[in-house]
Amino acid sequence: MLFSKNSPGHLAENVMHFARVLRTAGMPVGSDRVHTALAALQVAGLESKRDFHAVLSACLIDRIEHRELFDQAFVLFWRDPDLMGRMRALLLPKVNLKEGAQPPPPENRRLGDALFPHQPNRPPDEPEQEQVEIHAELTWNDREVLRQADFDTMTADEWREAQRLLRQLQLVFEPLPTRRTRRATRPGTADWRATLAAMARHGGELWDTRWRAPRIQPAPLLVLADISGSMSRYSRMLLHFAHALGHADAKVESFVFGTRLTRTTRLLKSRDPDIAVGQVVRAVADWSGGTRITTSLHDFNQHWARRVLTGRTTVLLISDGLEHGDTKQLSFEMERLHKRCRRLVWLNPLLRFAKFEPRAAGIQAMLPHCDKFLPAHNLQSLADLVGVLSAPDATPRRPH
Repeated sequence: MLFSKNSPGHLAENVMHFARVLRTAGMPVGSDRVHTALAALQVAGLESKRDFHAVLSACLIDRIEHRELFDQAFVLFWRDPDLMGRMRALLLPKVNLKEGAQPPPPENRRLGDALFPHQPNRPPDEPEQEQVEIHAELTWNDREVLRQADFDTMTADEWREAQRLLRQLQLVFEPLPTRRTRRATRPGTADWRATLAAMARHGGELWDTRWRAPRIQPAPLLVLADISGSMSRYSRMLLHFAHALGHADAKVESFVFGTRLTRTTRLLKSRDPDIAVGQVVRAVADWSGGTRITTSLHDFNQHWARRVLTGRTTVLLISDGLEHGDTKQLSFEMERLHKRCRRLVWLNPLLRFAKFEPRAAGIQAMLPHCDKFLPAHNLQSLADLVGVLSAPDATPRRPH
């Protein structure tokens, strides 16, 4: 038996604290689930640890991808005698492994940050001078490791630091010529109106010819972000990236989709990125739910494409491409989207795996209609994306 029957108050407090840890680690656990878990424990009893685990998992888990995180939290919170040592190990900085080395165990370091958000460091046993040198090396290494860290496994502190580094990216957009012109100093298209006006001011003598050149504008962007359960962590960071793009020089339209399509352009207009993304999360009813890629793309092509999409727009599609059912309609909707835009860039976090192969039917249906197929799981991949957005398209386009 885990708890004494004479102290039910301690059980309620511990279950509430356990739910708070899960919520901090990223699981959507509300007070209603805690109340349901306590009621279920009164019925099931506490005679077996297996039954205790089964009751809490049935009441606190609503998605299969949260099972691994829940099991790790349960072992560390309720049973592990070396809890403090393991959590300190989870909070230690990670280093890059050599090629061929054994990968680390699949433990989520957000769990350590949730259990011990302000864990003090143990005083060093080595001399102060040597400790300063080691600390400086780890600081440089942490910055490099953070650029390669997966968004899905970042702790809360790493997440905030990644947002700060994201705001420091130098955003450069592809320059596109327009039909409108401006005054120019170099020879190009003659500005006869300005030239004749200058001749009139000089008694009809032609001193120099005035010139005009096309105005340059950054290529407009459209962001389509998948916010299903497997994509919500990545989409949240990419919405921060879209917020930074929207407050630069480019014109940015943003949409999110899970089981339905929602326009989020106005919600991302707030100057504070945390407030803007928080507004999106609260406004979208299907955040971290299921996904219907075909239905969402059809809704966009049918109702929004003519309003927000032009032949000069670069589309950023953020999705893992794991669509169920018949994919012929998905291929058709992707083809429609590709024909309406200037170029279509697909950002897929599954490319973080070195041995990834596009075997899923949904990925095979979408991939032929994309101009670029890129990863989007860490800061380095977003920095590479900025380089792609600033590079000119190889296909020549006439000005609109």
